[in-house]
Amino acid sequence: MMIYIILILVILQRLTEVFIAKRNEKWMLSQGAYEVGSSHYPYMVTLHAAFFLFLIIEVVTNHKSVSPLFPLLFLLFIAVQALRIWCIRSLGSFWNTKILILPDAEVVRKGPYTFMRHPNYAVVCLEIILLPIMFQAYFTAFCFTLLNVTMLSVRIPIEEKALRDATNYNHVFHKKISES
Repeated sequence: MMIYIILILVILQRLTEVFIAKRNEKWMLSQGAYEVGSSHYPYMVTLHAAFFLFLIIEVVTNHKSVSPLFPLLFLLFIAVQALRIWCIRSLGSFWNTKILILPDAEVVRKGPYTFMRHPNYAVVCLEIILLPIMFQAYFTAFCFTLLNVTMLSVRIPIEEKALRDATNYNHVFHKKISES
């Protein structure tokens, strides 16, 4: 029963994020933004939808229960969700599920983006591991971790190239490297 409550809450969170992303996309496009990497986007959406489907199927068909480490894993999951919200709030109108580039925009360097380039992708990686392991769905955790790493190996280079070509991305990260 607990898995269904948690999954419903996470799915509602994702639907809220889709609404936020659509609103931000509309604003970004009105400011002159353009999309890159659109060819892989449907695969990413499919991957995330399939993740929830496979998680439910594995838990139901194998009669999985919560992990003995559930309290610890759940606390970690809550911390990851807080990081997700911090990422979204830090990027503000620039946050999106698509790669939208606003030419000549200043790269956001606040919140978790002060410490790393792609904290939102770290959040997704952690979720894809933690959520299934909380319910002993190890097959889902393993397979979707591999699929997500594959997706990010395509997505991140596309995003970084677009940011380097159209924003102050190189300057910001070169400066940070020089200061270290």
